[in-house]
Amino acid sequence: QVQLVESGGGLVQAGGSLRLACTASGSIFSLNAMGWYRQAPGKQRELVAEITRGGYINYADSVKGRFTISRNNAKNTVYLQMNSLKPEDTAIYYCAARNYKAYWGQGTQVTVSS
Repeated sequence: QVQLVESGGGLVQAGGSLRLACTASGSIFSLNAMGWYRQAPGKQRELVAEITRGGYINYADSVKGRFTISRNNAKNTVYLQMNSLKPEDTAIYYCAARNYKAYWGQGTQVTVSS
């Protein structure tokens, strides 16, 4: 089993920045990838960014050039640096991890005001 704990959400004005953090515990040695998803009201959950064990990174087109995913292996933590935030980035952001199954954090609210 893997447990994920997120932090760093909040309210920010458009154009501002936030950094999310997700710390994993448990059977982390088995993980193939970690990343971030988001779900806005009335919309499906979507991938924001993911980083694999080998370091491959994938971003949603809507966040390329504005968001950066990174990791600190010593702290078992993945970060999402979000710059130039837009109101349409408002959503609940979920940390995710996967091996042969998917694991989810509890979610953290990000609200961007115009």
